[in-house]
Amino acid sequence: MTSGIPRGKHWQIASRAPAEYFRELRSFSALVAQVLYNRGLHDSAAVNRFVDASTPLADPYTLVGIREAVDLIREVVTERKPVVIYGDYDVDGVTAVAVLVETLRALGAIVTPYIPSREDEGYGLNPEALYALSQGGARLLITVDCGMRSLDEVAYARELGLAVIVTDHHRPGDRLPPANIVINPKHPTNHDGLGELAGVGVAFELAQALMLANRSAPLSTTQRELATDDLLDLVALGTVADMVALVAENHTLVARGLRKINAARRPGLSALLEVAGIAPGRVTTKTIGFVLAPRLNAAGRLDEAMTALNLLLAPDMAPALDWAKELDELNLRRREMTQEAQDVATSLLTFCEARRDGEGAHRHRGWLDRDGDAPPLIFVASDQLAPGIVGLAASRLLDEFYRPSVAVSIDGEFSKGSARSIPEFHMIDALDSVRDLLERYGGHAAAAGFTIRTDRLPELEARLVSLARARFGEGVLIPTLAVDAETSLSTLSEALYAELERLQPFGFGNPTPVFVSRRVAILDARAVGDGRHLKLALTDSNGRRWDAIAFRQGHWMGKLPAWIDLAYSLDLNEWNGRTNLQLNVQDIRPSE
Repeated sequence: MTSGIPRGKHWQIASRAPAEYFRELRSFSALVAQVLYNRGLHDSAAVNRFVDASTPLADPYTLVGIREAVDLIREVVTERKPVVIYGDYDVDGVTAVAVLVETLRALGAIVTPYIPSREDEGYGLNPEALYALSQGGARLLITVDCGMRSLDEVAYARELGLAVIVTDHHRPGDRLPPANIVINPKHPTNHDGLGELAGVGVAFELAQALMLANRSAPLSTTQRELATDDLLDLVALGTVADMVALVAENHTLVARGLRKINAARRPGLSALLEVAGIAPGRVTTKTIGFVLAPRLNAAGRLDEAMTALNLLLAPDMAPALDWAKELDELNLRRREMTQEAQDVATSLLTFCEARRDGEGAHRHRGWLDRDGDAPPLIFVASDQLAPGIVGLAASRLLDEFYRPSVAVSIDGEFSKGSARSIPEFHMIDALDSVRDLLERYGGHAAAAGFTIRTDRLPELEARLVSLARARFGEGVLIPTLAVDAETSLSTLSEALYAELERLQPFGFGNPTPVFVSRRVAILDARAVGDGRHLKLALTDSNGRRWDAIAFRQGHWMGKLPAWIDLAYSLDLNEWNGRTNLQLNVQDIRPSE
């Protein structure tokens, strides 16, 4: 930081589209056409498919292993052998379990869902659960959103006499798990454009294939007809919550799934919306990300993810409301614990210098230098961090310092950790390089989880920090903000907002459009939300007043100049029955 001005982001303003592109897309405003061009849609046909979400769903049989999996599942169902669906405890995993449980029950299968406890079992397959499931009579194990890195566990399941189908979307390691069948769009033999599917998306492809096969050759056990669209609300939930790219198949799945959610046909989702105070018909990807997903995730973080699964599979509103209220209460606890975890994690950093004599050395890792700058990778470990909250603590550290961040819950012989990362540092690659230290691990480039022997934590920290230092050096890391176009506030209007809304659903891979306006005058500024946020009143050259909200930018209070450049997205603010356009400020700079 210099001169008391808060450190901002690097604005990467997109190159202007060619003139002929604007002529081809003359039915769109210039700003919206530019946004479409920035999304890689470089001809009118691609644009029309995107805007109308009219692209047909992919043929599920293009995925390697689908056909063989359908044959095996149909055989098992016909022979009345019990099936277990084994999923992860996050929203992606829970919705994936729900998709296959609903599908297999419709086919008349004997099916049992299993979701491990985050605190007691950790991420991925575990031998104790596999043994118990085999002893309970299971003969087919289908994993969803997990399994790719559970090589030993899959081998053990086979030894127990279980047939195993691994469905997952996490990048494979050097070796594939020794399952009967592996279905993964990131499998090196797949070239079908489905590589961005979430775990629930992979489960849906398998469900589609099962439904197609049953229509042409119904099983004698089939109990009821299940339509593809009946599952798309679950697919949209898990896809958005897992922050996979909303492009290609995912864009279509989420667009159609949102329509299903807003139709309010699933009792569990209707109950969750009611408890959260959201009216049916108003659900967007933002609603999923900030309202629905946190409540569903709270079950897996603080209790048992089966609570969320029970809600999604509830047959009617009476039990659904009970499950929804329980999730809402868990989410309130989660919010309180998240703040506590953030306080603990931050204190571990700020107090490290004073405790380098070894006091409490087993309870913390991490440091800040005298200027308040962070090392290239932040690593904190403590017995004060709950296993269900370490991911949120790591996220908060990343947001504050823009560094890859690892938070670990210490609990006796074994500890459980969660990592969050920035685009410049591929976290699963980093964990691959230290896998000799880990008991289990899995995840993505931006987020991962692991279990480790507690006595190995110091070596894990040293090696991860070394990797980050080799990648970044000691320089300052500045986050990049992708900007769609530079424009004046005078170009903004309700009509432009409505036109931009046609590009929904927004999310990772199809982000909410961001614009930059220069030399904007500040009429008023006040801190809100305990000083964490800013509420601004702005004006343009035409004298129109604009309301703006700048979340997590309360540090600007008292430092704002009279004229600013700002990066923002357009939003609607609804208050007391009134609706007006509002700027959602992403970053602020003093005007030159």
